[in-house]
Amino acid sequence: MSASEIGTKGNRHSGHTARVAERQDCWTRVIGPERPMLSIPLKEIWNYRDLLLLLVRRDFVALYKQTILGPIWFVLQPVMMTIVFTIVFGNIANISTDGLPHMLFYLGGITMWTYFQETLMKTSETFTLNASIFGKVYFPRVIVPLSVVVSGLLKFMVQFALFICFVFYFTVVDPHIAPNAAVLLLPMLLLLMGMLGLGLGMIISALTTKYRDLRFLMTFGVQLLMYATPVIYPISTIPDAYRPFILANPMTPLIETFRFAFTGAGTVDVWHLVYSAVVAVLLLFVAMVIFNQIEKNFMDTV
Repeated sequence: MSASEIGTKGNRHSGHTARVAERQDCWTRVIGPERPMLSIPLKEIWNYRDLLLLLVRRDFVALYKQTILGPIWFVLQPVMMTIVFTIVFGNIANISTDGLPHMLFYLGGITMWTYFQETLMKTSETFTLNASIFGKVYFPRVIVPLSVVVSGLLKFMVQFALFICFVFYFTVVDPHIAPNAAVLLLPMLLLLMGMLGLGLGMIISALTTKYRDLRFLMTFGVQLLMYATPVIYPISTIPDAYRPFILANPMTPLIETFRFAFTGAGTVDVWHLVYSAVVAVLLLFVAMVIFNQIEKNFMDTV
């Protein structure tokens, strides 16, 4: 082999090596086996924002697809629950509503509680319901619970519009009902509500990959939690001996503040809201740690 042939082959090899190195530098996604315990892939979430919107559309549209009433269920469900609560707790049990009309009082609590409940329930099934997708395609797994929070917010806006109609009507009928400046806190209340539902749901979702019994306890537990939240009663009716236990529920200040903001009745305390905010942040912190740990090997247990 001549020196010129050796030089030509050497040049070809170096050129091939350069092309391989250049190709490696052009990868748009590097998937590694390890991820820090507390890692929120904000950049990946932004890059997959189209998938997030697609999942939101799927959750919002497919929920009542091939149903007779369709999106009317968004309005019909809270109205039916409000009527039942009015008959059972308002007329039969005669539970106080701080002087508010029963329909308005219960609808306000149901509107906020439904958003939290559905966020918690659907987020808690993240791994079990999406195991087939997670095993085939890579994308930031946290996008799935985030899509539940956003789609639940869209449903909340529909029910919130219904609640506002009731507020306008009773404001005209009863001059004691008066929305106030606390309505400006609504974005913060929704943010904290979403964080609580997201954090608790992600923790339960991670645990259900190993402990399937939690799925059977979820429905029962959420129902009990509703009775530990001022949805069907105001804080003012709780005896002093039990009030600390109700206030320990971080949902309590959020629902009470929401009701006070739009009706003028209720109990509002800034420190209670601060407590809810601290709990929401800590819960989401713990949820991200557990979620990232389970994400690494959940396919072996699901």
